[in-house]
Amino acid sequence: MPAWPWFTLATQGAQLALDAQQVILLRLSKLAAGGPKARREASRMVSEKVAALAVSQRLMLGSATRGRAGKGAKSVMSLYRKRVAANKRR
Repeated sequence: MPAWPWFTLATQGAQLALDAQQVILLRLSKLAAGGPKARREASRMVSEKVAALAVSQRLMLGSATRGRAGKGAKSVMSLYRKRVAANKRR
């Protein structure tokens, strides 16, 4: 276990922020082009956010009820990193 367990979470959060900015740029470009692809992307990005929020709430609640609240943040970070990476590839 690292000497500073929060450090790993902080660096992952910083990387997530950079990756999210790239996804935002890609999505804005697609939306600016307009057309059916832009409409699908707009709809998809809203539904993805709602789904990710629901899963993250379940992860946090599950961790807290098992007395492992510290694991919840790590699980949520992992969830969002995977989802943002998938959006970058798409």
